[in-house]
Amino acid sequence: MTPRLLCGMNVNKLRILVADNHGLVRRGVREVLHARPGWRIVGEAANEREAVQKALKLKPDVVLLDIGMPEISGVDGVEVVRQIREAVPGAKVVVLTSHESGQIVQRALHAGACGYILKTDRSESIVKAVEVVSEGGRFLTPKVSEIVLEGFLKTRSQHPQGEGAGTRTTPREIEIIRLLVAGKSNREIAMQLEISVRTVQTHRSNIMLKLGLHSLVDLIYYAVRHGISLLPHAS
Repeated sequence: MTPRLLCGMNVNKLRILVADNHGLVRRGVREVLHARPGWRIVGEAANEREAVQKALKLKPDVVLLDIGMPEISGVDGVEVVRQIREAVPGAKVVVLTSHESGQIVQRALHAGACGYILKTDRSESIVKAVEVVSEGGRFLTPKVSEIVLEGFLKTRSQHPQGEGAGTRTTPREIEIIRLLVAGKSNREIAMQLEISVRTVQTHRSNIMLKLGLHSLVDLIYYAVRHGISLLPHAS
């Protein structure tokens, strides 16, 4: 599963804010990003309040945010994502955290995070994430993608087709989105739905075009934001 989608910002000149309550982590991130010409860490924050204040003051292009920082003002880390996005709409928030809960990942994506990395992921993922989100894309490491999918598969939705989704996609397209995000190939989808591979390919192209999507990561985001269950409909 490819984690990138390209679309628009100069990645050679980036202002980055690092928010994590552990100094060693901030130093490590600085070292990882230091080698990229034109990328500059303009500030650091050690708690959620500082993260919002410094984002507002410094207007960074990208914020690397640990959503597990101390709740100084009683606001959890996921809500900090939302606050930063509202305070600085142009900032791209990438979550860098130890939280592996599928529910938390989904909440972070709902709140506006453009990327999600685990601290157990390879350090190269940080560079890749910053590069991708600064170009207008979304980034999930393979491990995070698996967590999201597992979360979907464990949670039955009473409304498989979330609010607003039905106005843009047909029931058949919802079914194909569900199967694509679950990792099914065109051939597997064709067999399961008893249609031709060519028909699946046509539906897939139409879905991507209609929704303005370019990758399976985008489909995951779409499913999260519209509450599309990946479970088959009960018969």
